[in-house]
Amino acid sequence: MLPLVSQLGLFQAKKAAGAKSAAKAAPAKPAAAKAEPADPDAAAIAKIEKAGGSVRPIAQNDDRREVSFYLQGQAIKDEHVAPVAGLKKVAYLHLGKTAITDAALVYLKGLTDLQQLHLEQTKITDKGLVNLKGLTKLEYLNLYGTEVTDAGLEHLAGLSNLRSLYVWQTKVTPAGIDKLKKALPKTEIVKGWDLQDLPKPEAKKEEKKDAEKK
Repeated sequence: MLPLVSQLGLFQAKKAAGAKSAAKAAPAKPAAAKAEPADPDAAAIAKIEKAGGSVRPIAQNDDRREVSFYLQGQAIKDEHVAPVAGLKKVAYLHLGKTAITDAALVYLKGLTDLQQLHLEQTKITDKGLVNLKGLTKLEYLNLYGTEVTDAGLEHLAGLSNLRSLYVWQTKVTPAGIDKLKKALPKTEIVKGWDLQDLPKPEAKKEEKKDAEKK
């Protein structure tokens, strides 16, 4: 029979060996899942949607975005456009028929991916268009029914990718259009027809005779 001291040592050795075996047999703890990075645009999108606007990709497998306030009309004011400045890759922006003014266009200065911009029937003027100078990817711009004049068109002269510009029912003149065409020969500038541009109907023969008698 082993001395008590030897028995105690043997017991401790077996206990240690058992602990090692148990440690090997225990399943490894799964690595903690990495947290998904927060969408930096999420806060801006939430504010846009709260105002009644929409944000969506322009196409499947295309991370560029279309932002629209069109359906909200006159309920959309300058302050509702502010969150758009915090979005990346905005390609299409619809602000037509809203109540925005020149102040809203300040928020568009950083949207360098913008290709289409609807500003028709808003309260913008020449003063606001200066904020579009840096939008060099812009291909389509609708200014129909605004107070824009020839002076405002001068701010667009550097937009070499602009292909369609609508200035129907604005204060733009044929002279202003001709000047911009020299700077942007590839741009189609649509003036449309205003009532004052339409030819006056020719007087009927009877009316002519009556006028001659008088």
